[in-house]
Amino acid sequence: MLKSKHFFFLFFLTLTTSSCVFFRPSPKKLYKRALNEKPYDVIIVPGCPYDGNDWTTAMKGRVIWADYLIKQGIAKNVIFSGGAIYTPYVEAKVMAKFAEELGTPKEKIFIEDKAEHSTENIYYSYHFAKKMGFTKIAVASDPFQSNLLMRFSRIRFKLPIAHIPFIIDTLSKIDDVYPKIDASDCKVENFQPITETQTKRQRRRGTFGKNIKFEKE
Repeated sequence: MLKSKHFFFLFFLTLTTSSCVFFRPSPKKLYKRALNEKPYDVIIVPGCPYDGNDWTTAMKGRVIWADYLIKQGIAKNVIFSGGAIYTPYVEAKVMAKFAEELGTPKEKIFIEDKAEHSTENIYYSYHFAKKMGFTKIAVASDPFQSNLLMRFSRIRFKLPIAHIPFIIDTLSKIDDVYPKIDASDCKVENFQPITETQTKRQRRRGTFGKNIKFEKE
C-alpha cells in the first residue's frame, strides 16, 4: 500500500510539473530566487477539497511544501486559505491540522476561511497578512496553480507577492508520510456545496477574481 501511494503521488507531481518547461520562470528558478530573498514573513497556501478520509495528492503536495519552506527558514509563517467549498470540511483548517502533524509549529500557522476560489485565496490572505503586519509575502502551491495566479498577484496588489511553487525533486524525497488527523471540528453544519450556491457563470467569474470587491490600498 505504501508503495502504491508513493507511486501515485509521484505520478501526480510528474503530471502537474510536466508542463513546467513552458512556465517562465521555472519552479527551480523561482526557488533559487526565494533562497536569495528569504526569509518571507508569510507564505499563502491555497486550499484543496477534503472528503473526511485522507488528504488528496494535491493537498499533500502543498502542505508538505509549506512545512518544508518553514523548516528551511525560507518562510517564517504560513496562511492556509480556503473555506468549505465542495465538501463540508473547511479546507484551511484541515490543511493546518495536517501541517501540525508534520511538525509545523502551531504558532506559525494562520487560517483564512472565506476564500472560495484561488484568486480569493490570494486576495483574502494578502489582506490578512497585512493586518498581521506581514509585508514580505509569497504564494506556495503547485507549479500549475502558481502559473495561473502570477499575473493576478502581480497587478492587483500594492505589496509584491512572490511565488515559490513546489519542486518535484525535493518533494519526491519527503513525500512518504501519512499523518492522521481528527477533522471533526473542521466540518460545517448545514453545508451546501458551491455547485448549489453559485451558477457556472459565477464560478467562472470567481476563478478570475471577478466576484471580489477590491479594497483600495
